[in-house]
Amino acid sequence: MSAAQTEYDVVIVGAGAAGSIIAKQLGLAGKTVLLLEAGAGVPPNINAFMQRFYTSVAKTPESPYTPDLFTPPGSGDLTDPSTLAAGRPTVLTLRADNWQNPHQAYLIQEGPKAFASTYERVAGGTMRHWLGTSLRFLPNDFQMETVYQQEVNWPIGYDELDPWYCKAEAEIGVSANVADQSYLGITFPPGYSYPMPAIPHSLVDDAVDAATQGMTFEGNPVTVTGTPAGRNSQPYQNRRVCAGNTNCIPICPIQAKYDPSVSLNAALDTGKVTLWPQTVASHVRIADDDTVSGIDYIQYQQVTGPATGAGTVQAKVYVIAAHAIETPRLLLMSTNDGRFPDGVANRSGCVGRNLMDHPLYLAWALAPQPIWPYRGPLATAGIESLRDGDFRKERAAFRIEIGNEGWNFAIGDPDTTTLDFINGMNVSGLNPPPAGGTPAALWGSALVAALNDGLSRQFRLGFLVEQSPESTNYVSLSSELDPLGLPRPAIHYDLSDYTKKGFVAAKQVADQVFAKMGAKQFTTPPAANDPTSFDYDVDGVTTRFKYFGAGHIVGTYRMGSDPTKSVVDANQRSWDHPNLYLVGSGTFPTVTTANPTLTIAAFSLKTAAAILAQLG
Repeated sequence: MSAAQTEYDVVIVGAGAAGSIIAKQLGLAGKTVLLLEAGAGVPPNINAFMQRFYTSVAKTPESPYTPDLFTPPGSGDLTDPSTLAAGRPTVLTLRADNWQNPHQAYLIQEGPKAFASTYERVAGGTMRHWLGTSLRFLPNDFQMETVYQQEVNWPIGYDELDPWYCKAEAEIGVSANVADQSYLGITFPPGYSYPMPAIPHSLVDDAVDAATQGMTFEGNPVTVTGTPAGRNSQPYQNRRVCAGNTNCIPICPIQAKYDPSVSLNAALDTGKVTLWPQTVASHVRIADDDTVSGIDYIQYQQVTGPATGAGTVQAKVYVIAAHAIETPRLLLMSTNDGRFPDGVANRSGCVGRNLMDHPLYLAWALAPQPIWPYRGPLATAGIESLRDGDFRKERAAFRIEIGNEGWNFAIGDPDTTTLDFINGMNVSGLNPPPAGGTPAALWGSALVAALNDGLSRQFRLGFLVEQSPESTNYVSLSSELDPLGLPRPAIHYDLSDYTKKGFVAAKQVADQVFAKMGAKQFTTPPAANDPTSFDYDVDGVTTRFKYFGAGHIVGTYRMGSDPTKSVVDANQRSWDHPNLYLVGSGTFPTVTTANPTLTIAAFSLKTAAAILAQLG
């Protein structure tokens, strides 16, 4: 891990989507780049990831990746995050009995609600449990304050970002059709085509589409639209064509889906980019003239630590690309012997503030006839027509993802239902007991018939609800230290009334769609002590909602036009330190109505161009 030189053109902290894309562009331009990655490096293949996934006792989004979720591997005992040099959160620590236990949960959750999203700390791994959804934001997403008197405006509009979206779609390799995506103000350059044709709709998509023809909600049409996908519909970037394994999360077994290792490997192939894995940035040094003069780092060899090396790296330009929780953590740690008591790049006081996600409302049902789920990618279409409208003056918008994986996300099927029929239980609701009796235990042809009937009719809808930026949702430093002696991130989180109203509307839409389809709904309310739940009045009835994390961690070092109210400008450059760039979805002023990955890529390409201009 020793450097071949003492100073680089650029040092980048984090080798995920933003860091890898920027490194690739700089390397292609002949600039020397050092990438510091807290997690393990890029393996020669995904065999070890696949083996870990196959043998894991829990098939969660994090299960294929290092470090192991369980100690010893294969057991049911969660690895104590206080023993990990580069810890990461897992959805397995969102139960009432462990969400605030620092020896179970990596994030120190301060409440009042649990932050439900997770992330990886593996080179390029921050999106390996990414679905591949590559939607553009809507024009009105960038000007919420002006149009709807809600939230805040971005310092950039759709038209300015449009050419960078085109470049990002080529970098990722997006499969879609322009005609399908031209809705709610989205436009494309004349003659533009996506890199690949769209992924075909699934039979589940077709069933929802047929049932919702002519349907409206609050005066807005309910229209099924194909989803732009960062996966191959034809050979592209030496990746295979999607084979429909329905396992995009947590890992595509044939690597037909883009992940940041694609850009990272291309960056390393330039010969100008060096990667140091298992290297944790610990402090950002600031010179007397307010420029960054170096980044301190700590290295480790074993995932449980301790430190095996330390030092400082120097460059002309510095980029922090450690996403919306680890980036503010690093900035807040960098007090420079008290000269910056509130951390680096934080004269505005906004670092760590306005943490957002797309809290997800999940609803599931059984269609009256087979619609054949469990084939194709996890999602190939959705309902995008409800992403915008005057209703945003009063409540959050949402997009609706149509799931192809039956009730896998909802209840862990087909495993749960199979065990219900074999063991005479009814966790799934598909094996109800006769009056006064117990659920049936089935074997042989009766079991096969029951499974064929139930599993062939399952489907779910996922509502990605817009979350308003609130300064009371924030990342800070906890008193809990990791084995490298660094404070773990503390999370303060809740949902606003504006966001909760979006959940009410989501439930109403789900109820109407299921009714149109003649489907029987099986959505179950959460337990009263579930830390990812809340009560809300719906038509005079107190209703309990559960939210899931979408993995869309946004907003803790926002961009803006006013240095007193934002951390970076529209090029993601720090207002406070002219040679420091803070990149990724943490710069988003709002979470908007679409998955963030494509926009992360677009801004990363824009920022790379700005860095090259600064370097001359």
